[in-house]
Amino acid sequence: MGSDGRVEEVPNFPDLVWVPVQWGDQDAFGHVNNTVFLRWFEIGRISYVERLGLSHNVSAQRLAPILAAISCSFKRQVTYPDRIRVGTRVSRIGNSSLVMNHVIWSEQHGDNVAEGTSTVVHFDYGAGKSVPIPDEIRRKIAEIEAAAQP
Repeated sequence: MGSDGRVEEVPNFPDLVWVPVQWGDQDAFGHVNNTVFLRWFEIGRISYVERLGLSHNVSAQRLAPILAAISCSFKRQVTYPDRIRVGTRVSRIGNSSLVMNHVIWSEQHGDNVAEGTSTVVHFDYGAGKSVPIPDEIRRKIAEIEAAAQP
């Protein structure tokens, strides 16, 4: 963070995805609708999960992440035209769940416009229940997170 409190980049977030703001993302009030921020978190979540190789397990083993909870704190309005950068990191790993932190940074504002968390559960879709996160996935998360630290 700069001395004026503005975010010049998205530090300590190992997964970063640029997303253009679409005209249709805006609502009747002329700013991006709150539901779009959750979709942007989803883009970040999916990008991170794909790096872990979890998305490929759905068809073979019926194991994949499932969203259990999500929250968002809005800091500033976003309008078209703009381009946002979604940063995602894992802040906690439990037995069968993990907490992901998200930040949305606006190119137009040069600042953080939203923050949030997602709780994701490692889920066996065939059995319909959560399952422990494998050690291999834990190691991959540790590697990804370590690479983002200064």
